[in-house]
Amino acid sequence: MNIWQQVLQVIQQDVTKPTFEMWFATSELLSETYDRLVVSVPSEFAKDWLQSKYYNTIQNILHEITGKDIDITFVVQRTVEHVPEMEEPQASDHILNPKYTFSSFVVGNSNKFAHAACLAAARDPGRAYNPLFIYGGVGLGKTHLLQAIGHEILIRKPAADLIYTTTEKFTNEVVYAIQQNRIPEFHEYYRTVEVLLIDDIQFLTGKERTQEEFFHAFNALYDRSRQIVVTSDRPPKELQGIADRLRSRFEMGLLADIQPPDLETRIAILQKKASMEHVEIPQEVINYVAGHGFSNIRELEGSLVRLVAVASLQNRELTLEVAREVLRDIVPKGNRRITITRIMEEVARFFKLDVKDLTARRRTHDIAIPRQIAMYLAREYTDDSLISIGEQFGGRDHTTVMYAYDKIAQERRSDQTLDAAIHEILSILER
Repeated sequence: MNIWQQVLQVIQQDVTKPTFEMWFATSELLSETYDRLVVSVPSEFAKDWLQSKYYNTIQNILHEITGKDIDITFVVQRTVEHVPEMEEPQASDHILNPKYTFSSFVVGNSNKFAHAACLAAARDPGRAYNPLFIYGGVGLGKTHLLQAIGHEILIRKPAADLIYTTTEKFTNEVVYAIQQNRIPEFHEYYRTVEVLLIDDIQFLTGKERTQEEFFHAFNALYDRSRQIVVTSDRPPKELQGIADRLRSRFEMGLLADIQPPDLETRIAILQKKASMEHVEIPQEVINYVAGHGFSNIRELEGSLVRLVAVASLQNRELTLEVAREVLRDIVPKGNRRITITRIMEEVARFFKLDVKDLTARRRTHDIAIPRQIAMYLAREYTDDSLISIGEQFGGRDHTTVMYAYDKIAQERRSDQTLDAAIHEILSILER
């Protein structure tokens, strides 16, 4: 029994039989490395559904089975024969999502500067903008642009020595190299490539040895005019727990931010998604979904996936009435703006506290956790600055807000109870 079959055994006990048969029964393990599984699924919708709804659950099960963090890549079955068998990671083994190209990226006012910078870096790597630092909120397209750079470079130079990785994987490889006494090989691997694309650099926070390795890799590549592109959920100056010398390296290049998409861009994104999936969706349905306040592109596209899947499985025509019915628990009702005041009120109500408890100086556990959750939501779902958030939470320093955000963001990935509480609070805020 392989590791994926063990995962399926656990999942089968937690979901209904129809759910298991629909989304899991036909999946198969294609390849396995020490930190990644490649799993085949029968359709694009199955892939999107598993990625959006069950990815964290599967990661948690894998962690329980193996004791380590393992990433999962879902691929559609018809492309199985093109997926190579993977062993130890090599530069050419870092798989780029075939959907994440410049041609599939929808450009709008919120991202056109970042798009132009990435395109320039891809066409003249190591010289146009180096390093390039892309930052913005969750689900706004940073990973898409990062991988689009990789695709464009490989189109122009198929033999390019390119690495795309995440900060989490980079950290795992540092640990692995230390454990296996293979640091020289690690250095050779990361310090000699032509292009380094690394995602979610904010997760270097507090990892001193990993920061040191990345710092030296950065210097080695920069000195040779090798292209470096980094993404983060915040600008370099707001990265807490990152060495000043590393933060200064990020600031020496071009900083490009991505903002939430406006209505016209949201409509274009949904039209592009429907076109890529070869699904016809009435314009009034697209306008309905786009016209409600989704906070990021991932949620926007996820709502479309759910709508199409339900309509298809129930053999119903895609109408505005069907969209309202299917998405009633997802689309914010009344499009009410999420504010810090509302966040405080709903968090306090959820935890049976007074709003004043969240702004008081008390640090007891029953107050501290709800306060950190409220700060996390304020940072994630409002446009208020760190300083503004801190002031509204009883005049706290912006570093306190960043600590709370990082703590909750990390813990909700492994704590299902915490994650469920945050989802429930959000469902109320978005009504």
